[in-house]
Amino acid sequence: MQLPAELEDAASVRRLEVMTRRIVNDVMAGEYHSVFRGQGMDFSEVREYQPGDDIRSIDWNVTARTGVPHIKRYVEERELTVIFVVDVSGSTLFGSVARRKRPLAAIVTAVLGFSAIRNNDRVGLVLFSDRVEKFIRPRKGRKHGMRVIADLIHEPEGRGTDIAGALDTLNRLQRRRAVVFLISDFQQDGIRNALSVTSRRHDLIAVSITDPRELVVPSVGLVDLEDAETGETLLVDTSSAGVRRRIERSLALRRESVRKMLRALKIDHIDLRTDREFDKPLIEFFERRNARAARG
Repeated sequence: MQLPAELEDAASVRRLEVMTRRIVNDVMAGEYHSVFRGQGMDFSEVREYQPGDDIRSIDWNVTARTGVPHIKRYVEERELTVIFVVDVSGSTLFGSVARRKRPLAAIVTAVLGFSAIRNNDRVGLVLFSDRVEKFIRPRKGRKHGMRVIADLIHEPEGRGTDIAGALDTLNRLQRRRAVVFLISDFQQDGIRNALSVTSRRHDLIAVSITDPRELVVPSVGLVDLEDAETGETLLVDTSSAGVRRRIERSLALRRESVRKMLRALKIDHIDLRTDREFDKPLIEFFERRNARAARG
């Protein structure tokens, strides 16, 4: 699916909604609903106890007040809360192909967001760099969904990355269980505990974004490499095969470390690249979730 390389203004957000309608309606909607339905239970009513009711459902406060046994009834929650925690740090501006990492994160958020809106779910947003740049509380409706997507164009104040801080803010402000998509290039260490805590409270799904130049370093001679988050520069001789191998090995070790950590924490992982279309990895994710649910 050919989607815009950038999200630059409100008009491009509206065009994106039109362009993603096919994948949302024809593919994502059914997969999305089957994967995320029935994530919790909503309180329905209190009524008098009847023979055969589960005694674990007895509301002891009402029973004590009335002198007659009462139980609490619940119904399966159909409407979900979906929150996108999106990395807008300096490193997400990197891109060696037509699409950079930050616009890809925005587009993927838009596609998943429109799927949630179509399913009548509540949608919220956390944008973060080395601070929480923006928090939009989850609400339903197309108008609110369009606001969430439009705010993805937000120009951040910070350049660094604080995934743990973003997740801590999410956990404090969103007490009720939610489906959380954490979208980042994961250029930060020391986040295991934050991921672990959040995955216990919410249905956490990690979406990693990688650029091909983070996989293979080209031989282009002397290059000033700038850290997009700190501004520090380092002169590197990329014509040296040994130098390229050391850089590539370091980058590969970081990626593998993230994968192992997510597997150990049993956090679902969607792996995206800026030089490839994203619809196939998303669909494969839904298929994996459905197959796992079918196995019980």
